[in-house]
Amino acid sequence: MVRHESTAPLLANEDPRDSFDEDERELLKQEERSQIRRDRRRMCLCLGLAAVLASAAAITTTYLITRGSPLAAGRSRNVIMMVSDGFGPASQTYGRSFWHFKTNDTEGVSLSSLDKILVGASRTRSSDSLVTDSAAGATAFSCAKKSYNAAIAVDPNGIPCGTVLEAAKQLNMLTGLVVTSRVTHATPAAFSAHVVHRDMEADIAVQQMGDYPLGRQVDLMLGGGRCFFLPNTTEGSCRPDGRDLIKESSDYEWKHVLDYPQYQELLKQNKQILPLPAMGLFHPSHMNFEIDRKKDKEPSLSEMTDVALRSLKARATDENQGFFLMIEGSRIDMGAHNNDPVAHVHEILEYHKTIQKVREFVADNPDTVMISTSDHETGGFTLGLQPDPNTYPDYLWRPEVIDRATTSTEILTADLITYHAQNRGLSATQKFVRKEILGQGLGISDATEEEISFLSNPDAIANDILRFLGHAISRRANLGWTTMGHTGVDVNLYAETAKEVDRSVLDGLRGNHENTEIGEFISWYLGLDLESITSRLSKSSTEWFKSKNAFSALDHTHSLHEETGH
Repeated sequence: MVRHESTAPLLANEDPRDSFDEDERELLKQEERSQIRRDRRRMCLCLGLAAVLASAAAITTTYLITRGSPLAAGRSRNVIMMVSDGFGPASQTYGRSFWHFKTNDTEGVSLSSLDKILVGASRTRSSDSLVTDSAAGATAFSCAKKSYNAAIAVDPNGIPCGTVLEAAKQLNMLTGLVVTSRVTHATPAAFSAHVVHRDMEADIAVQQMGDYPLGRQVDLMLGGGRCFFLPNTTEGSCRPDGRDLIKESSDYEWKHVLDYPQYQELLKQNKQILPLPAMGLFHPSHMNFEIDRKKDKEPSLSEMTDVALRSLKARATDENQGFFLMIEGSRIDMGAHNNDPVAHVHEILEYHKTIQKVREFVADNPDTVMISTSDHETGGFTLGLQPDPNTYPDYLWRPEVIDRATTSTEILTADLITYHAQNRGLSATQKFVRKEILGQGLGISDATEEEISFLSNPDAIANDILRFLGHAISRRANLGWTTMGHTGVDVNLYAETAKEVDRSVLDGLRGNHENTEIGEFISWYLGLDLESITSRLSKSSTEWFKSKNAFSALDHTHSLHEETGH
């Protein structure tokens, strides 16, 4: 085609095509129509790609772009949510390194059960603080909402929010809680109760029993905390009232409320499977640290988990029923609060053992997802302390120091306080300190006179003794602590599903996430409706729920919340 050039300037409203002849204009129109079709196709493709990317981003961010489960219709689904309370990245390195020492892995090449399933990290801040407590941290998991420190499954305004456990129960799934703390403590409470402050453990126990609008929501509950289920007329009770929740439990369909001997007998009678619903309360308060645990008095976390998995699977009456189980390594946190590297590492190793049991279950049960993360880090723990800069370039780590210890600093502190109360004199006390507390308890044979003097002082208070003992052994092992509280660092995020399942189901957990996104992922995977639970709770809240104002007027003398932020 020959185009006629024009030397005249174009007017503002003049079309250059007006200078073409008829054939040229027709050919140009055909080209334009073809170009328009090509442009439209490109636009459609771009819009389609943009929609796909937007949908993927929305799914990654909220998991709620679709309410449906990713599983085929008619198939069961299980979620096992594991919380390693107070367990930061340094603690994971510590546990692995200590295990290398115990197994003579001098190269340090073996991986822990957690290392093999690392997928990302979780950001831990609460709605009102960079540093969260366990209550707000667990509420982020259970309600998929940020809330204030001390909040138990309530939003920042103190309004109850539906939890993943309650929403799972609404779908007729079985539900369970396995912990080594009191069952009324912050983390298990945030999945199974709604109060404006974590110290309201007497109210938490009432709701866990089933005395609130949703009724009984938990099918299996194992841990400590018996004192909050006993009336205040009973020795050792923690309740401010005379309610006997163990007696009342039968009104809420609980078949069994067990101490440890009863628990063992029931397992023996039922081939190591518990009839449900069942509640095992194995200690008046928190269960003992793993290093202090008497095997004939309390079950370990891994043992309780094994029973829970077998029982929930066996008791599902519908083959497509499925379950939600929350497991907490509760006392990892408490060892770190005490700055006790001995209790801390043995809790970590028990948690690793529990993780392995759960991974074996997941491998044998497709359509099960296991998630493990921490609510926060505790202690500002550092694996590596250089008390003497003259040792550079050597950074020393002495695991044998930790290995020699036989008792937690919590038990040793209680023993020393009891000994002081008996007033046996300075010489006898110094001998007791040197031999029983430092020697047999912590494996310290090189105690200084300053250490003996401090611990022999009858006026020393328990918390000072606790910290002193923890730092005495930490210093010798070259381990450091910056606080007896929490810190705001990101924590590791782990996940696992069976190998034959499409691994992309875990893509929503890969990378760095807000802690609320873990709750959103659980809701997506199980097809839960948290908002419907929230609505049901709010409609009746005036009848059963105590507001922040009501809480502020309460007498807290029965609270066992040891320190702010635990």
